[in-house]
Amino acid sequence: MSALEVVEELKRLRRGRGIAAPQLGDHVGPALRVVCDIYEDEDSESIRGKVSERLQALVTSLADDLRMAVLAAFGLHEQARSLFYKDRVRWLAEKLDRDDRTIRRRIDQGIQQVAALAIATGRSTDLPHPSRSWHTEDLRVTLALDQPVPEAFEFRRVVADADDIDELDLALTLTTPDARVPVDEADLQVDVFHGGSLTRRMMESSDRVGLALRLPSPLRRGERHEVALRFRAALRYPHYVCVPRHPVDHFELHVRFARPTPAEIVLLDNVFQDDARNHAVRGPSLSPDGSGEVHVDFRKLAPGFAYGVRWQD
Repeated sequence: MSALEVVEELKRLRRGRGIAAPQLGDHVGPALRVVCDIYEDEDSESIRGKVSERLQALVTSLADDLRMAVLAAFGLHEQARSLFYKDRVRWLAEKLDRDDRTIRRRIDQGIQQVAALAIATGRSTDLPHPSRSWHTEDLRVTLALDQPVPEAFEFRRVVADADDIDELDLALTLTTPDARVPVDEADLQVDVFHGGSLTRRMMESSDRVGLALRLPSPLRRGERHEVALRFRAALRYPHYVCVPRHPVDHFELHVRFARPTPAEIVLLDNVFQDDARNHAVRGPSLSPDGSGEVHVDFRKLAPGFAYGVRWQD
């Protein structure tokens, strides 16, 4: 199951009466059934309840306008329960003072983020604590590319969203100039400066290293905890992005480049993870300062999407 499959099924589901369709089971495809934990013999009302609950949970981390757009698109907003999709779009256009075309784009963007969230939270179930058990309130990363071995210092403040959180599931994606060259777990060195103990490393994919950080003591719901890590990898990074599997409220990134600085540096903000390495996907250009550094700042990061910078010599 991929995010694209979830996107396509959500786009079909929003048509007509949306979540209020009489025979809802006929409109919910196999990907959504997995995402919403729907069994084969469930009736329309049971399916409606599960889909509604899952969508409302997934949109909580979206920006206000995108959250409203998704809820209205499916008829889940209490003021947008019109029978037809075009009427719900028109209501939202009036509410946000935008034209219908802009509203449709925002709905599509919201659906893409919801699909990525669904996939990200689904993937995390193979780790001890699934998604939505904690989130990152503040993440600050300083990346030094002018060292013999590139180094990244990460300072993270997390908030427990449930009781008895005693481990954080973290991950880092390492990229090489040649995507055909697989990454080995030994290519990444990790040092914990404070906040826990590294208990497990695993290759989650050909270029993604999963990390389990055991906390000094379990966190209760609402408690905050800070950790500091250093990552070193003998690789040449064409980009550095944060692709969170748990929501991130704030991400600040400093990158210090070696001399001469790259010919091109672009901002990557809320792009698909695979698009981070695709030079056809472009963002605003960034210029390094007199020290060869760039500084970028992001708010309300959606799990499954990429945020950071890409460069090209």
